[in-house]
Amino acid sequence: MTLSWPSPAKLNLFLYITGQRPDGYHNLQTLFQFLDYGDTLTITSRNDNQLIISPTISGVKDEDNLIIKAAKLLRDYCKKHNIKLTHQGAEFNIDKKLPMGGGLGGGSSNAATTLIALNYHWQAGLSDDVLAKLGVSLGADVPVFVKGHAAFAEGVGEILTPASPKERWYLVAHPGISIPTPTIFTDPQLKRNSPIRSLGALLQAPFENDCEMIARKRFREVEYLLSWLLEYAPSRLTGTGACVFGEFESQEAASKVLINAPEWVHGFVAQGVNISPLHLFRSRIPVLLHP
Repeated sequence: MTLSWPSPAKLNLFLYITGQRPDGYHNLQTLFQFLDYGDTLTITSRNDNQLIISPTISGVKDEDNLIIKAAKLLRDYCKKHNIKLTHQGAEFNIDKKLPMGGGLGGGSSNAATTLIALNYHWQAGLSDDVLAKLGVSLGADVPVFVKGHAAFAEGVGEILTPASPKERWYLVAHPGISIPTPTIFTDPQLKRNSPIRSLGALLQAPFENDCEMIARKRFREVEYLLSWLLEYAPSRLTGTGACVFGEFESQEAASKVLINAPEWVHGFVAQGVNISPLHLFRSRIPVLLHP
């Protein structure tokens, strides 16, 4: 069986850092929304135990790829809990559109898509709640992709409350660089004392990202790109960067700005969606009956 599964991007519509924990991690309040744009993961079930991925990502060993890690995690969990699988191998072909280190959640989304898809291909029968608990060991953003609904996240990002922000159109632009998350979170000037507020209060306030000042200070490419985009729309950094996004009321308005952008601007236009394209796809494919 071969199926092509969406692996959508996400935006952090706002991101506030409310403190640093004794273990070095930071407590956050952030609002996740999906985009109707992302990678595509084509998966073919195999009758052996092999996990094969193509094309390989430059600089990333296959065993370090979150897709392979997610597949092994699911397989090991099922073995530990005596869950019989119809297959234990898979071949993955990824059409990669989301940049690494871009703040769009590409790696976490790939991991979540792998968990959701192999749960179907291998007929493991696990709930999304179980898959989300598995996924958090791969990354704090993985559970929101597994759950598949826009969410207000707290803690280190693992405490999720479903949310329904307005589904606006966005121009998402990439400055051509990758920003490692530790670069932002270890900066001594990072704001770490935003007040803890309710979701209702946050939705009424202007949306901001506490990581933006550091990204603009340390990476001139982000500064140039954001300064340009702010001329046309309310715009912010997503996650810890490097991508920035501008908010528009229509696809036409966002596309017009992108079409007329300087040659050095690289980006795409997409709509924010509160139900993940991954879950919409899953809802449309037939239910498999375990033999």
